[in-house]
Amino acid sequence: MADQTVLEINLSALAHNYRALRSKLKATTKFLAVVKAQAYGHDPDPIIHKLDELGVDYYGVAYAQEGAQIRSTGTKKPILLLHPMPVHFDLIVAHNLEPSIYSLDLLREWTAYLRSKSIKRYPTHLKFNSGLNRLGVTHRDIDQLAEIFSNTDSIELLSVFSHLAASDDPDEAAYTREQMQRYDDFFADLVQKIDLSEKGSAESEVPANKPWRHLLNTSGVLNYPEGQHDMVRCGIGLYGYGNAPEKDLLLRPVAALKAPIVQLHHLQKGESVGYNRAYVCQHPCIIATLPLGHADGIPRIYGKKAGFVWINGQKAPIVGNVCMDMIMVDVTEIDCRYGDVAIIFDADHGAQSLAEAAGTISYELLTGLSKRIKRVITP
Repeated sequence: MADQTVLEINLSALAHNYRALRSKLKATTKFLAVVKAQAYGHDPDPIIHKLDELGVDYYGVAYAQEGAQIRSTGTKKPILLLHPMPVHFDLIVAHNLEPSIYSLDLLREWTAYLRSKSIKRYPTHLKFNSGLNRLGVTHRDIDQLAEIFSNTDSIELLSVFSHLAASDDPDEAAYTREQMQRYDDFFADLVQKIDLSEKGSAESEVPANKPWRHLLNTSGVLNYPEGQHDMVRCGIGLYGYGNAPEKDLLLRPVAALKAPIVQLHHLQKGESVGYNRAYVCQHPCIIATLPLGHADGIPRIYGKKAGFVWINGQKAPIVGNVCMDMIMVDVTEIDCRYGDVAIIFDADHGAQSLAEAAGTISYELLTGLSKRIKRVITP
């Protein structure tokens, strides 16, 4: 029996995934662990402590507040801030976060800010838009970038990187290789134009005249290891998902979401379930209620039999509309009782299969999990 909804976090699975991904890399390639969005909906504190123990080189977050939270775990590892905004410049410096500069406007604002604070050689990264068309400078910006970088001592350019749009899709292999080539061309042209001499700090691991390069995400590591360059950035793979069934076999889901049956309803033909009578029994049926709803990160798309849970080894469809705090599942054909555990996803029933059934992806399901779900850590 279970007494509440829990998200179990298996740190041994996290270690397995790190080592599995690391095995695809050269010994000299650095490993950046992406821990944004509460470590993909898990729990940043135990995740960071374990990854520190495992020896990751870098962390990556989206926003400055996330970086501050990661710093509060006590980690001393460098943190790449993927989406910095000028309003957070003070927070960035206070927590020694390393911003990714993705536009000329942002570069000018960042340089002016550092100059106003008399800060020199602040570790900074440059994001190139190779084809995702979300964030990043373009090849057309090279001359202006070169002028700014060559004439400031406020910035130490640690890396130039980009992000692949479809590294998980075999049908888009040609486009992925186009992105890789665009990135190579941009990097070569930029380094040729920028005078980086005397810009490096004595403490930095980065040669003064050569920024690091990094391009690959989880699917990039698994499908295009030749593009690993100096560092890779892995997110979803660390948490157990490889974006393809054959890649999932290499990994182990870190999280298991479970909820108890809190009530059973024996309904007659014609009786309805939930808001708007979205499910009407076509025959006598047994409905189990679980304490988990869209306020917990199980949105309405999983209702009306799009989603399902597992109870005593059998699949139970979610019927009716998902409520804010509850879901109802059909257990007519399942031998179960009050207090039995329903598995929403775990190592044997991955989040990817549930997400795909509702037309979404594991990322959305995992990162949407509410903080009000109790996290239980297992070594």
